[in-house]
Amino acid sequence: MAATAKGKWFDRIVLIIFENTNYTDAIANSYLKEITTRPNGVLLSEYYAVEHPSEPNYIAQIAGSTYGILDDENYDIDDETLVDLLEKKGVSWKCYMEDYRKLYARKHNPFFSFTPITKNATRCAKVVNANRLDDDIKNNQVPQLVYYVPNQNNNAHDTNISYASAWFKNWLEPKLKMTSFTHKTLFFTVFDESANDNDTVNHIYASLLGDPVTKDNYHNDTTHYTHYSFLRTVEDNWDLGSLNRNDSSATPFSLYLNEQH
Repeated sequence: MAATAKGKWFDRIVLIIFENTNYTDAIANSYLKEITTRPNGVLLSEYYAVEHPSEPNYIAQIAGSTYGILDDENYDIDDETLVDLLEKKGVSWKCYMEDYRKLYARKHNPFFSFTPITKNATRCAKVVNANRLDDDIKNNQVPQLVYYVPNQNNNAHDTNISYASAWFKNWLEPKLKMTSFTHKTLFFTVFDESANDNDTVNHIYASLLGDPVTKDNYHNDTTHYTHYSFLRTVEDNWDLGSLNRNDSSATPFSLYLNEQH
């Protein structure tokens, strides 16, 4: 089904997450910089990851906690996540993993770290190979929350920011011309963590793009955000309530978003 539940700022959000890159390196990339300067783009210049290495950051985005995880091992956590909040309000979701089962990393799939998902066949069926997205767009079946994870090359994990941004441009630009996909859709581009595991600041690139973004000449939101802010933004957009973890005190990135009427 197409997006149906009306949100406060957007009716669909598309998260695209990249890997292990310092903010200074990402913002120096011409394409990642350019999309923030578009009339419907904005840079979240004070956005921070919450931990090292990768996995706890992914988990934080959908659960509001890292559960003390400090590695990239497999975990089976028996707890509620954003999925529970979405489903209670009838908001559709899907996780698109590029090259699922091939150039795919389990540590970059936070949904499979939670047993209420892995033990539920219906929910497991919503974690799919990313090539399904084109079909979903064509058939007007894109869910309201899209969690998109590029493969280990395209996310810069096994390559570099130049390689990843070239892939991203080729992936994103054609989709921005598909009005059935972009209408009332917020694209959220973010990295999981900075490049150095000893970097306690963990400053990373994040940006918003799409028609929900306020047309503005400044294009720079200097509010302090973290991965918990993504969760809080989704919760507030659809009035989902809270997981009552770090999402409760997080700031949603609403400063440059227009409320729908």
